Amino acid sequence: MLTPTWLLLSGALVWISNAQAAATTPPPNSRILNLLGAQGVNLWKLGKLRNKHNNNAIHNNNNNNAFQIQDGGASLLQPEVEPFEEQWFEQPLDHFSKPWSKHKWQQRYWVNTRHYKPGGGGPVIVLDGGETSGEDRLPFLNTGIVEILAKATGGVGVVLEHRYYGNSLPVSNFSTDALRWLTNEQSAADSANFMAKVKFDGIEEDLTAPGTPWIYYGGSYAGARAAHMRVLYPELVYGAIASSAVTHAALENWQYMEIIRNAADPKCSQRLESAIKTIDGLLAFPPSAGLIKRVFGLPDLENDDFAALLTSPLGYWQAKNWDPEVGSTGFDDFCEVLNGPVKFSHLANLPYEHSERMVEMPEGLLLDLAVVKYAYYIKKNVVSECPSEFSHEDCFGTTNDAKFQDINIDQDWRLWMFQVCTQWGYFSTAPPKTQPRIVSQLLTLEFQSKICRQAFPPGDHCIVPGLPNITAINALGDFSIAADRLAIIDGEVDPWRPMTPHSTYADDRQDTILRPFKLIPNGVHHYDEYGLRNMAQEPPEIRQIHEEMIHFVREWLKDWKAPEKSENHDRDSSVKTA
Repeated sequence: MLTPTWLLLSGALVWISNAQAAATTPPPNSRILNLLGAQGVNLWKLGKLRNKHNNNAIHNNNNNNAFQIQDGGASLLQPEVEPFEEQWFEQPLDHFSKPWSKHKWQQRYWVNTRHYKPGGGGPVIVLDGGETSGEDRLPFLNTGIVEILAKATGGVGVVLEHRYYGNSLPVSNFSTDALRWLTNEQSAADSANFMAKVKFDGIEEDLTAPGTPWIYYGGSYAGARAAHMRVLYPELVYGAIASSAVTHAALENWQYMEIIRNAADPKCSQRLESAIKTIDGLLAFPPSAGLIKRVFGLPDLENDDFAALLTSPLGYWQAKNWDPEVGSTGFDDFCEVLNGPVKFSHLANLPYEHSERMVEMPEGLLLDLAVVKYAYYIKKNVVSECPSEFSHEDCFGTTNDAKFQDINIDQDWRLWMFQVCTQWGYFSTAPPKTQPRIVSQLLTLEFQSKICRQAFPPGDHCIVPGLPNITAINALGDFSIAADRLAIIDGEVDPWRPMTPHSTYADDRQDTILRPFKLIPNGVHHYDEYGLRNMAQEPPEIRQIHEEMIHFVREWLKDWKAPEKSENHDRDSSVKTA
């Protein structure tokens, strides 16, 4: 048995290297909100504080690289991106209501014309910005999938920012009423209107749809939108590529953690599973609940808030990427901490709760070494993020509704959360009790969805439903969504795969040129969206998927025929009535 004396004499670095200790809380992004609900908003706010501090440090050091936050969840210093000039397209606030359609706003977009040849007949490759600032998508316009396909086809590349995100702001605040136009239907109509009417600066010829073939690309939420666009506006969207497309909306998404549990290093997964079982057992009784929370440095936190906080390192799985320049090693660092110890390596191979692995904590609490190391990680990388002037309840508590009711536009966490609460769902809950788990059983739908009631009180014109209306999303095709020239591309170990057409709940399909259906080996989240300037330097599985994408898009374009003028789409009727 290990004792506190041994711990103090040896120090934490006996089991945790400096590199491991450097890991930090996952940064603000839409996925941490899905995983942790109200607790995710707390981490979003702390991440914003940290990012501000880091940005100041970068500025003070005269470092020209910008601090970026990618959809995958990794906070990194991205390599320089060739500047693309932001451009603007006028949109109506409401495509389906004449009174509100008179209110206009400016949608931001960027264009890559490096490979455009006047009269060459190349397509327009448009990337849906999804639930983040369009600036975060510019690497895909520079070296990623938009550049790859535009180069291969002599086309024009475009990144189109989603309404409400980045600087595409149709409203002045993010109140419940002001967010009522943030819907799947309105944003799809934005894209349709853009495709039918846009005039690109510096290009004389008309490249609008349907007179020019448009290929619509999206990843993750934007991947679902790409699939939806092909179904909703087939006369405008000649082809679409839906990568990691979450076309199945669900109230609960416990399957996310199941992918991680099964795909992670087995030793890490087993240690985590055992540690969570121990922690849940201690939380079930008030005296021991206080003891275990004290070990993690959070003695006064409510049990469910504490349990949600323990989930935060798992968000790093989605941040994995084949390109080390944009990926995060956060999950592997967490596992290395859990799997150790470095100095006493023989302990790592002993069974969980073997007598030699047990650590005697204050007040007689005996814990396996994995739980103690889990606690060290959380204290070092999560609890430490709470500024000294705040209490732990201030930083990590979720009982105070007022914390979540700031409607200023800098509170952009409200955007994706509003979409979650109204149409998409995906609340990350514990799996059924009969199944093994790596998250606490306290993560119930009631707890995870309470942020919807806290953050979005009823307005005069909009009331957020008790649970999201996922039927509106699933009616567009769900797992079975399909169309000619609609490509479905997923990652083998993407935690969002259970919500895509590659889910085990979905029927298998043939992979054809007309309807590609591809799974990237060992791929995580929209791995095909990233690319290198020199494709030959990409890993074999990434180079292969890019070559296959180039091939099927070129084949699609061989079949394209410009519509007869008499059949040309009336631009003023490009948006379908809701």
